[in-house]
Amino acid sequence: MAVLRSVGITLEMIKWEHSVFALPFALTGAMLAAHGWPHPHQLFWIIVCMVTARSAAMAFNRWADADLDAINPRTSNRAIPAGLLSRRFVAVFTVLMAAFFILAAGQLNRLTLLLSPVALAILLFYSYTKRITRWSHLVLGLSLGIAPAAAWIAIRGSLDWRIVVLTVAVLFWVAGFDVFYACQDAEHDRTHHLYSIPATVGIANAFWIARILHVLMLALLLWMVKLFALGPIALAGIVLVAVLLLYEHLIVSPRDLSRLNAAFFTMNGMISIVFFVFVAADLLLRSS
Repeated sequence: MAVLRSVGITLEMIKWEHSVFALPFALTGAMLAAHGWPHPHQLFWIIVCMVTARSAAMAFNRWADADLDAINPRTSNRAIPAGLLSRRFVAVFTVLMAAFFILAAGQLNRLTLLLSPVALAILLFYSYTKRITRWSHLVLGLSLGIAPAAAWIAIRGSLDWRIVVLTVAVLFWVAGFDVFYACQDAEHDRTHHLYSIPATVGIANAFWIARILHVLMLALLLWMVKLFALGPIALAGIVLVAVLLLYEHLIVSPRDLSRLNAAFFTMNGMISIVFFVFVAADLLLRSS
């Protein structure tokens, strides 16, 4: 019972339900590669890869940041600093999730298996970047952005440069909303010699950087539509994504971060799902 309780606390700690951020983009990459729905075998193992990779990355992040979380009032109630989980248990969970990820990657094709340690290295390295660079937001963006390219490789066994456009779009999208999220810790990060864009350039300037990143994301999504010869349904989806992004930027400001969680979790979850649904509908309509 104690182990089951610890697993439950771990799943809550890593917010496994927030896999919704990257999973729809991975599924988009898979559908673009397959020109429709992938084979159920491929789809199943892609989903397993996404969930286990993210679980390993999030658990490792909580393990690596336990001491930092303990001195930050916003994060001091997280499972490890609060004494709900031991660092050893979280480390074992991380290793198990990483092992399951590599196993799942091996069920797809040889290239996904060979590249699985590289993907893990990127995911785990992110946890240390805020100690060394203000651009850690871009590394987090890359961690999620590799999802569509990885899914393409899972289907095709090779990489097409066109899917990299979607990877960079996701990179900019994630980096932009992570800049927002880091605003709430700007003063704490400066005090404890941690790096972030808000801590370095100030919250007001950080908002402008987030806006630029999200404009670049939208431009890349439009380019992706052209590269893959998608139709009006996909374009409509990008318009809706732009509306949701605009709303996200309107409900928070440098002077009022009170609705930051709504912008970060709710709106970005909606953005990824909306994008996938419209691109998938476009692909399925054209292939029918």
